[in-house]
Amino acid sequence: MNYGRMRFVTGFLAIPVALYVIYVIAPYAQAFYIAFTDWRGVSASPRFVGTENFRRLAGDGIFWEAVGHNLLLLILMPLLTLVIALFFAFLLNAGGRGGTGGIWGSKFYRVVFFFPQVLAIAVVAVLFQQVFRPDRSGMLNAPLIALGLEPVGFLSDTDIAFWSILGVLVWQAVGFYVVLFSAGIASIPRDMFEAAAIDGAGGAQLFFRITLPLLWDTIQVGWVYLGIAALDVFAVVWVMTAEQGGPDHSTTVMAAEIYRNAFQYFKFGYASAMGVVLFFFTIGFAALALRLSRRERIEF
Repeated sequence: MNYGRMRFVTGFLAIPVALYVIYVIAPYAQAFYIAFTDWRGVSASPRFVGTENFRRLAGDGIFWEAVGHNLLLLILMPLLTLVIALFFAFLLNAGGRGGTGGIWGSKFYRVVFFFPQVLAIAVVAVLFQQVFRPDRSGMLNAPLIALGLEPVGFLSDTDIAFWSILGVLVWQAVGFYVVLFSAGIASIPRDMFEAAAIDGAGGAQLFFRITLPLLWDTIQVGWVYLGIAALDVFAVVWVMTAEQGGPDHSTTVMAAEIYRNAFQYFKFGYASAMGVVLFFFTIGFAALALRLSRRERIEF
């Protein structure tokens, strides 16, 4: 009987596992192999160069500048997104009087917050490219110009461009986590909030003593997803910024450098070496985040 069950399970798993190996494992293995060659995309038999691409990476200042930007996004993007999303989710679900209900119109606000998720990331980039325009047609600079002030170079100033990109990424991501945390808060028994409110707990105490501990597993997952998204940023940088990562490499990220080296310079071996580094950054972050945020599960 166990043998028959084993055959049944194996039969169902065979096709998904085969597809995973063909479309996920095999391309990863191929990328690792290409990283040790000088392949330029046209030769049928690339020349093996060992670790030369990785030695070049060690001295590539532009690539390490991109790594620095990704690491900064890795810290700030999840932190800002989760804090803002938690704040709004708490208001929408437990911000009413006594912490027993959301604010008026909370269902409408959920739809508004989620709206950026409906837009493709490239559409978001084009939208904010127009918002940040440095002339009278720019949504942010038009009032400044009307008041006789100098327009701000949101995407042309090397000191501001990166923070503009960060703001767009947070704006685009926060709505999904508002809805996610709202669902988590809605699953918390109302009795807990009502009992705490009767005992004199205020909004801050309700949030830090009840909401935050019971949402910790959801926050942990969100932190990992946002961290991976921060390491994988590409479309916003490539579409919005001058020189696809400018000005003067002030907004470039690893994914942009991989694309540039592969499809503009045709250095596929070198670009694959960058991809290998990005792969280990992503895997390392996910493992570290899950390990550091592990805590005893709270049941209710």
